Amino acid sequence: MKWNEVVIVTTTEAADATANLFIEAGAQGTVIEDELDFINLQDDGFGQLKDDKDIPASDQDVFVKAYYPDTDAFLETITLIKQKMAAMAKIDLDLGKYQLIVNDVKEEDWENSWKQFYHPIRITRYLTIVPFWEDYTPQQADEKRLLMDPGMAFGTGTHPTTRLSLEALETVIRGDEKVLDVGTGSGVLSIAAKYLGAGETYAYDIDPVAIQQTKKNVELNGFSDSISIAKNSLLEGIKDAKADIIVANILAEILLLMITDAWNNLKDNGTFILSGIINSKKDDVLHALIEQGFVIEEIKNSKDWYCIICKKEVED
Repeated sequence: MKWNEVVIVTTTEAADATANLFIEAGAQGTVIEDELDFINLQDDGFGQLKDDKDIPASDQDVFVKAYYPDTDAFLETITLIKQKMAAMAKIDLDLGKYQLIVNDVKEEDWENSWKQFYHPIRITRYLTIVPFWEDYTPQQADEKRLLMDPGMAFGTGTHPTTRLSLEALETVIRGDEKVLDVGTGSGVLSIAAKYLGAGETYAYDIDPVAIQQTKKNVELNGFSDSISIAKNSLLEGIKDAKADIIVANILAEILLLMITDAWNNLKDNGTFILSGIINSKKDDVLHALIEQGFVIEEIKNSKDWYCIICKKEVED
């Protein structure tokens, strides 16, 4: 079968949203090639790449690639993608130079070539993310191996916003906490929470593709019986969950919509971890959190990306 490779040249800020847009338009697979992901991993002392040739030569541009079967409907798909990108530009996302390129590819080429970008990566002090097809033996006694299937859109969790979320979970989890993972994507944060010692863990996402991907990754790691997975729009309809920790790694504009619900679903002195915040949106998120009553505990960053750890402190 012939396939069409659609490439959008954009920015780190817009990469995840572009990949999700591709999936909504029916893509059978996506790849994000972002040099900053590799640079950030190398800078923190944990990243492990097999070879320098794995680093995309992007000169800071980000290449988001998607694959569609070569059918009569493909031209309509391109029109839909252009419409969705135009709508995305209106929500204050920096799309950069925004180029759209279409290439013809053979099925055997795209089914295997994307795997070259995924290798075992020591992403935090305790956590190593391992693509499920790779053989990997932990190098230290306390190292946790997270098996991941990159799947259609969500990667293996090496994006800076994911790494910041994982570092935050390492900081706050002490054991047996009830955790809500909102906008779970691949399920990597829920899985990591369990490896770090969390108790009841709930993974929510509105995207059915994300739900299926999370189920697959949860099963790969043996947590099917201890992570509850459900289709849900943020925390809508969830009342008084009394969670110890809520973690969300999504766009800042979406985080702002869930701050009140997060407050209402946390225990007193519970922790809210917010990631996916680009520098230009950080102050907006901080202001909204403080207005709600949250106390800021820590602000972590990797280049232009920020993660905020805050607490629901309630006076006796």
